[in-house]
Amino acid sequence: MVAVGLVIAVLGGAVGYAAGRPDEVESTVADIRRAEAERDSAQIVELTATARRLREEISPVLGALRADPPADRRPGPEQARRWRETLRRAVEVFADPPSGATATNVARGGLRSAVEQTSLAVESYLLAVTGPPGQRAALTELAKRQADQAAAAWSVAATQLDQVNVDGGQGHQHVYLEGDHHDGAEEGSGG
Repeated sequence: MVAVGLVIAVLGGAVGYAAGRPDEVESTVADIRRAEAERDSAQIVELTATARRLREEISPVLGALRADPPADRRPGPEQARRWRETLRRAVEVFADPPSGATATNVARGGLRSAVEQTSLAVESYLLAVTGPPGQRAALTELAKRQADQAAAAWSVAATQLDQVNVDGGQGHQHVYLEGDHHDGAEEGSGG
């Protein structure tokens, strides 16, 4: 009786192992998921570094466009042309984006939109300072509104990027513009 029980237990264990063991398809799917997770993790780190660099480049531009200095203290055409060149380079960063996980793609798309909107604000401002005097006030106001929209888009994208960093194990990474409110979590925590 004990021998029969032992044989049944061994056979049951062998059948259970064979039935529970991942088959070739499941193993391949698991390998693909691991590779995608590693690729996305690398993309998140790279996108965060890019966002930090771009923030340093566009923050002064957005700050100047959103300010209300007297007309005689506003940046002139030469400054606007320098901004245009800065933004041209910033937009190029997003020219050939890699495909990643949806959440990472959303963060990248949001940052791209914010940079493109900043570029439009600069173009409007350049028109304001080089165009007919009668249109300067209206075009300057348009540039300011576009800069406000760019800052709002950046804030949303920065929040998304913070979340994908947390989800990807890097912890909180704050690339908000100066004065933006965020979750208050300590940089690097929560990963």
